[in-house]
Amino acid sequence: MSNATLALRRRIGRATELQSVVRTMKALAAANIGQYENSVRALADYDRTVSLGLGACFRLADAAGRLPPSGQPRPAVETAAIIFGSDQGLVGQFNERVVDHAIAMLAHLSRTTHLWAVGERVTGGLAAAGLELTASFAVPTSVQGIAPLVTRLLEAVEANHRHGAVSELYLFYNRALQGAIYAPTDQRLLPLDERWRSELVLQRWPSKYPPEVLCSDTVTLRSLVREYLFISLFRACAESLASENGSRLAAMERADRNIEELLDTLKHGFHQLRQSDIDEELFDLVSGAELLRDSSA
Repeated sequence: MSNATLALRRRIGRATELQSVVRTMKALAAANIGQYENSVRALADYDRTVSLGLGACFRLADAAGRLPPSGQPRPAVETAAIIFGSDQGLVGQFNERVVDHAIAMLAHLSRTTHLWAVGERVTGGLAAAGLELTASFAVPTSVQGIAPLVTRLLEAVEANHRHGAVSELYLFYNRALQGAIYAPTDQRLLPLDERWRSELVLQRWPSKYPPEVLCSDTVTLRSLVREYLFISLFRACAESLASENGSRLAAMERADRNIEELLDTLKHGFHQLRQSDIDEELFDLVSGAELLRDSSA
């Protein structure tokens, strides 16, 4: 076997090993998409329960005149934003798109002094754009890791909100649309949207018995608002993770196709070289046999 044939065989072996790794990553990404999408669907019932409670508290507060009327402007002291990205690469333009979207949106806000980034890659993108980060967090590696992350984010937001440092809070993340297709999106969590509050007030209670707040309605309202923030952050993180794995799945599918094409080319070249080696060996055998026949004659 010639040196060229041996070199091609080694390249085929390395490409085959790489393809095995890529296909394993494809399988993991596909499995991860499912678990994160299921976690978002699992929030639906709890989200409805919290919404019903908020609507009841808003109705009581409106009746007692403890909430500002809808449409009344609220002065912004400071603006905060949470941007979800990824820690790992091989996700195409996943981080660049959400960073560009966040920068474009934040440019229209009067003051932005608190930025919390989730993901090493998005942290680097924001820093490269000249934005100063308040804190950064690691991306969860499973559904079980989302709740602890959201708790830490809420603690950071509440600590600043309690001292009057933050009155507006925005979320920026990639939302999965269909399959591996995703798009950057944003959501304002604080102050509470007046249209959303009005819709909650108008929704009907599911039973004929009206709800009753057992303790202070203000305390209950604050607790429910915190649960609303928790659900919103959990959903944003889970949808970002689903989008990340969808982007990685698409990247791995492209890599798999490229490797398959490379293997076809290498195998074709290997067979041609191998056939040339065989033809050369056969020619040597035939030539040797003819020499022996001529010498014996």
